[in-house]
Amino acid sequence: MHHHHRRLATAHGGRLFSTRLFATKHRGHVYSGRVVRETSDRRSVAVRVEATGILPTDVRGYPLPRRDLICKVTKILHSSSDPFPDLSEYLQTLNLTITPSEASEILKCLNHPHLSLEFFRFCSSNIPKFQHNSFTYNRLLVILSKPSALRDSERLDLIRAILDDMERCGVRGSISTINILIGIFGGGADVERCFDLVKKWDLQMNCYTYKCLLQAHLRSNNSNKAFEVYVELRRRGYKLDIFAYNMLLDALAKDNKVDQVYMVFKDMKRKHCEPDEYTYTIMIRMTGKIGKADESLTLFQEMTEKGYTPNLIAYNTMIQALANNRMVDKTIFLFSKMVENNCRPNGFTFSVILNVLVAEGQLGRLDEVVEVSNKFMNKSIYAYLVRTLSKLGHASEAHRLFCNMWSFHDEGDRDAYMSMLESLCDAGKTTEALDLLSKIHEKRISTDTVMYNTVLSALGKLKKTSDLHDLYEKMKQDGPSPDIFSYNILISSFGRAGRVEEAVKIFEELENSSCKPDIISFNSLINCLGKNGDIDEAHMRFKEMREEGLSPDVVTYSTLIECFGKTDKVEMACRLFDEMLAEGCSPNIVTYNILLDCLERSGRTAEAVDLYAKLKQQGLTPDSITYAVLERLQSGSHRKVRVRRKNPITGWVVSPLR
Repeated sequence: MHHHHRRLATAHGGRLFSTRLFATKHRGHVYSGRVVRETSDRRSVAVRVEATGILPTDVRGYPLPRRDLICKVTKILHSSSDPFPDLSEYLQTLNLTITPSEASEILKCLNHPHLSLEFFRFCSSNIPKFQHNSFTYNRLLVILSKPSALRDSERLDLIRAILDDMERCGVRGSISTINILIGIFGGGADVERCFDLVKKWDLQMNCYTYKCLLQAHLRSNNSNKAFEVYVELRRRGYKLDIFAYNMLLDALAKDNKVDQVYMVFKDMKRKHCEPDEYTYTIMIRMTGKIGKADESLTLFQEMTEKGYTPNLIAYNTMIQALANNRMVDKTIFLFSKMVENNCRPNGFTFSVILNVLVAEGQLGRLDEVVEVSNKFMNKSIYAYLVRTLSKLGHASEAHRLFCNMWSFHDEGDRDAYMSMLESLCDAGKTTEALDLLSKIHEKRISTDTVMYNTVLSALGKLKKTSDLHDLYEKMKQDGPSPDIFSYNILISSFGRAGRVEEAVKIFEELENSSCKPDIISFNSLINCLGKNGDIDEAHMRFKEMREEGLSPDVVTYSTLIECFGKTDKVEMACRLFDEMLAEGCSPNIVTYNILLDCLERSGRTAEAVDLYAKLKQQGLTPDSITYAVLERLQSGSHRKVRVRRKNPITGWVVSPLR
């Protein structure tokens, strides 16, 4: 920019002062302004320079934007948190007026929702005779259409308000305005308003408008409306680009609109819009889903013949289409081609192949799959296969594959090892589980109490008390230290095996450890003592539990009631039941069944009837055990087959026992 300075000298009191005049000429632009200078005795001198010409225009008669002014205003707006007083002073000092085209360019430079909106409002309220036009409105709408700190609902309300303002000011929008609005609103009543504005402003919808409308309906997941727009677009002779065709095909395919997909795909080819990899992937997925795997293969071959290299998604889609149609041989063959073409399979690829092998009873071919993909096999894939096989309940296959992983990799995958351990324990393979637990450190994985507790639980269920004891001793000596879950598993397991002394010993060790017995610990011990005939000790532990500040739960009461009932201490059982109610602990159907059975066996029929009434009053649903007890109450225990009938006295409906 070339600056021309004019210097004025004034004598006052023997002193001279000078001032620089901000009259700047650049590419035919002459700005007017006023410069004020104050002397040492506080007298001021003002010099005013008037514009010497008008703003130049383009061939259509629109004023050309002044780039230096646009840059200066943009700089002021970015200078502080409240720049508008400075902007007003700048414009008033130089007697400048911003044109709509310049305002549009400034908005473009700002590209910030809040600041742009404030500047937009500043122009119409602070600049004399300024009127926004469709260009400035469009510029603001584009800025507000982008993601920002505003919530979507706030942003849409703001855009609606701007549109109201546009109509109120009588500004006629362009087809670009409509295209922007359709892109923002997406669908619903707001799009209907756009159609009304098209009529009001006497506009013609073009190809791009229809494309915006189609994409808006697709973003709103309305494939029906999108297809209607496509039909109209087709009727007018317009065509879409590859991106829009793929969006439409994908939406129609996901909504199972098969005929419409075929029609659009055919149109696409006829309109000389060449399908790409994504197009073929959509078609392959749809044809595979509807059971046309051979057609999927034809499409896949067509894609490769056209020179497209299938990516991971394309291969996975084709493999899934074949697998869904139980084509095991073709699935494995395509998988081998995938590997041959250096396309790395992922977890989804292997899960699809695993599922079809399991479904077709050909899990033995997994070795073939692993061998084919040998160059891509790593720790993560082995771990994934082990976890998946374990979840599917194929412990032997998982273990065999796990052994392969063990042989080929120095470091293990913790999740895979945990899955393998759980799978072995669920399958009752405790010998293998113990062996794995003892060797896991070789693969630089530290054992923890979760692993040990998993194995302890499996041993307890199988009543392998010797292994239980050895593993517990190993934990105490070598770590990890037993936690409350370890102790509870041990107490319950020894109790289930009838090893009362060991269970009591474990409980006492728990009391002396850093862990303290919880309600499950006491319940397990009480159950162990009571079921093995030591009802008095069980009752003492019940009292001890309360002294420790633990509140007995429904399991505690039910266990003791059953123990008292089976030792013919019916009064104690009934007293405990009443105490349970008084303490606010609600009995469940198991508790009622236990006490009903106790009362029935002791011949206290009337009390059993009252108890059943309480059960119904509490809203509990009788189960098969309840009905068995009730039937014994009604007809005695001599008849083996009883007919379902309603008792005239109690109203019980008794299920037949066979």
